[in-house]
Amino acid sequence: MKAQPYLFFDGRCEEALAFYRQALGAEVTALMRFQDNPDPPQDGTCGSAPGAPAPSPDKVMHAEFRIGETLLLASDGMCAGQPRFEGISLALTPADAADAERVFAALGEGGQVQMPLGPTFFSPAFGMVADRFGVPWMVVAPQP
Repeated sequence: MKAQPYLFFDGRCEEALAFYRQALGAEVTALMRFQDNPDPPQDGTCGSAPGAPAPSPDKVMHAEFRIGETLLLASDGMCAGQPRFEGISLALTPADAADAERVFAALGEGGQVQMPLGPTFFSPAFGMVADRFGVPWMVVAPQP
């Protein structure tokens, strides 16, 4: 058994995947669009809430992407354009403090720094940032 983060980008999944490729070197390992689904849309999927139009066929129904050794899952979800990530944070452990600085700056581009990157008693470089999609990240460089 394993637990994996599943991120719903509310219509901005493809944009998020491109951002994570550039910022973190993410590799998309699988991507299915709503047009790939042979079944009719179900309520609660992208644009298929009661009374809503059918999902846009080019939106991402399901994606898998790898950051380092971690596989994450993602979708466009309800496609309302306002992703919300509350009560969670993704922890990222770069190789060292220099890499932590690079990653933190990349994630912060267009995002919001919640705690500036700096030394702590448990890490030579620790900081918290919400990226441009609102995904909260804790960047923790390991002790040398």
